[in-house]
Amino acid sequence: MTLSIEFNIEDGGWTDAAPWYRELALRAAEQVLLAAGQNSQNVEVSVLLCNDARIAALNNEFRARQGATNVLSWPVHDLAPSAPGTSPPAPPDGDLGDLAFARETIENEAKAQQISIEAHFAHLFAHGVLHLLGYDHETDEDAAVMEGLERQAMASMGIADPYDAEAS
Repeated sequence: MTLSIEFNIEDGGWTDAAPWYRELALRAAEQVLLAAGQNSQNVEVSVLLCNDARIAALNNEFRARQGATNVLSWPVHDLAPSAPGTSPPAPPDGDLGDLAFARETIENEAKAQQISIEAHFAHLFAHGVLHLLGYDHETDEDAAVMEGLERQAMASMGIADPYDAEAS
């Protein structure tokens, strides 16, 4: 068994506008797991591809925040770094959790940043997988670790540094 990503498509726009999302999600997950030093064998992630209205409702329900966001994550395991700027422990098994992505927000952000939707989605998918692994960006030290792993994963995919404003 290898990396398994199960998709639940609630918004048909994902199928119409983004026929590439499955392969790109798999590549981004593989590369960010490799960057984080995690084995991609027997890893499972569930993904909801939805619209802004649905993710706004989820954002309000689970985070008590108003409005749409690009990605939400629900890790199975409560993993966290032991100190700021360090990596969290490895998950005890391959069931990482759930991710949700809002198509309109991702498309609008990509347009505003003048980058391809594919590159932005790949970055957000890697970002979401890191959250499932226990990484966060609550402190500057933790953000530096997480962003470094994202940069490494994107570079391995031939995607420009998502944090370099001049690269976009």
